[in-house]
Amino acid sequence: MLKITNLSTRVVDSDINILDKFNLEIGDGEIHAIMGPNGTGKSTLAKTIMGNYQYEVVKGKINFDNNDLLKLSVDERAKLGIFLSMQDPTVIDGVSNSEFIRTAINSINGEKTNLYQFIKDMESNMKDLKLDSKMTHRSLNKDFSGGEKKKNEILQLKMIKPKFIILDELDSGLDVDSLKIVSKNINNYLKDNPKTSVLIITHYPRILEYIKPDFVHVLVDGNIKKTGDIKLAHDIEKNGYEIVDGKDE
Repeated sequence: MLKITNLSTRVVDSDINILDKFNLEIGDGEIHAIMGPNGTGKSTLAKTIMGNYQYEVVKGKINFDNNDLLKLSVDERAKLGIFLSMQDPTVIDGVSNSEFIRTAINSINGEKTNLYQFIKDMESNMKDLKLDSKMTHRSLNKDFSGGEKKKNEILQLKMIKPKFIILDELDSGLDVDSLKIVSKNINNYLKDNPKTSVLIITHYPRILEYIKPDFVHVLVDGNIKKTGDIKLAHDIEKNGYEIVDGKDE
C-alpha cells in the first residue's frame, strides 16, 4: 500500500535533514508502529506523508497505491484514503463538528451524502466513543478537552472511512479509560475493514497493548535503526533506546 524510498525531508528554509534516506514499506492490512526519542523525525514523517507545507522533500519517493504522493496536494492525498490523526488537532471556530465531517465526506465521495444516514451514523459512532451529543453542533475542537479532541479524531476516521490511517501520538492526552475506548473503536473499524493499514507513532508501548502492531520500528536520527515485534517495544520501555545499536536495518 505504502512505499517510502530514500526519503530525505527538512523544514522549509532549513539546511538540516530531519529524515535522512528513510525507507519503509507497509502492506495492505498491516499495522506498523514507529517509536523513537524526541526530535528524531516521527511527526515529520506523518506530516510529510500528508503533505504539510512546512516540510520539503529534498529527495526520495513516497508511493501510495501506485500513486506518486509527492505530486499530489493534501486534499488529493486525503481523497486517496489517507487519514492523519494529529497530535494537536486544529480549532476551527464557526464550523460545526458535523458540518466539517459531512463536508469532508462529500468532498471525498464527490457527491452529497444522505443526510438521514449521516445523522444516524454520527449518533451511533459518538455513542460508541462516549462523546456528548452536543459536540455535534459545537465548533470543531473549540474548548474541547485533550481527550475529546482525540476521540473526535477517531469519530472523523470512522465517518470518513480511510484505507490508510496515521495515528500521531494518539495516546497523548488520553487517560486509561479513554485510551481503551478509542483503541476499541479503531480495532472494530479494522475488523470491519481488514485491508486498512495503520502507522502508529508513539513514545510509549501502552497503546500497542491495545492496538497490536505487526512491526515495531525504532527511529533514530531520521532513520530506522531497528525493527522487531511488540517485544522490541517492551525492551525499549525497560531499557530505553540504548538497546539500538546504531546499525541501519
